[in-house]
Amino acid sequence: MNVATQADHPPRRTRRDLTEPLFVRLALTGIVLLFLAVFLVLPLATVFAAALSKGLAAYGDAIREPDAVSALRLTLLTAVIAVPCNLVFGVCAGWAIAKFDFRGKSILTTLIDLPFAVSPVISGMVFVLVFGRNGVFGSWFIDHGIRVVFAVPGIVLATIFVSVPFVAREVIPVMAAGGNDEEEAASVLGATGLQTFWRVTLPNIKWGVLYGVILCNARVMGEFGAVSVVSGHIRGLTNTLPLHVEILYNEYNYQAAFAVASVLALLALVTLVVKTIAERKVRLKPDSTTEAARAFRPAGQV
Repeated sequence: MNVATQADHPPRRTRRDLTEPLFVRLALTGIVLLFLAVFLVLPLATVFAAALSKGLAAYGDAIREPDAVSALRLTLLTAVIAVPCNLVFGVCAGWAIAKFDFRGKSILTTLIDLPFAVSPVISGMVFVLVFGRNGVFGSWFIDHGIRVVFAVPGIVLATIFVSVPFVAREVIPVMAAGGNDEEEAASVLGATGLQTFWRVTLPNIKWGVLYGVILCNARVMGEFGAVSVVSGHIRGLTNTLPLHVEILYNEYNYQAAFAVASVLALLALVTLVVKTIAERKVRLKPDSTTEAARAFRPAGQV
């Protein structure tokens, strides 16, 4: 009978052996909490304190003011258009990059990341050069009665550009990690391409898609630089909430500016809560290697 030596089975390290000393853990935790308190909690608290500095009545008047309502409406309209566009593009790009090999794949991936490298202000200037009165296509659109720059279409286009990577960048690694086994199994079982997408691919990436949509929506509602260039700052018409905050602040109407800013902060907090829930769902999502078989199993088969 062979007896295993201690060298063959080294002693297992306990949790206490793997952790840092108590003072190190306390110091690191303290640094993180201090950083969050100074750069996150304190600014948010200051925004809400300044917004309510003149009472709830003044706060309500500031957010119900016609220009503020118009800015909120335009912000939501931009999100309603830009987020679905980026959702469709992100899923299509993720499917193409993660599931297929083709020439130019690395170039496509780089182009998706381009808005991260380009300043939003430069992005806005590009649309002015293309669709402005003296731009490449601007005169044609103006001759046909279509205003792009200094109008809602320009705001939407600029916002879509700066928020393009968010959905795609969340979907691509999720699709790549899933591989092609389930899609191939669905195909063998007689599923069409559309059936495979809706019943196999989409359920496997749904939480990644949701996470990307949440991040994209947050960027869309908070975008300032690109929108500032293409909007023209027409009060009550082409101002989103961030631009309206800037106008109020420049007019020394600080309480109203912080009141409108608090609306953006509340939208960000809601986004953060939804993002946390989505992350938890992603962590708890069980691995499924037989999803295709279950989806296309003949009726009555166990």
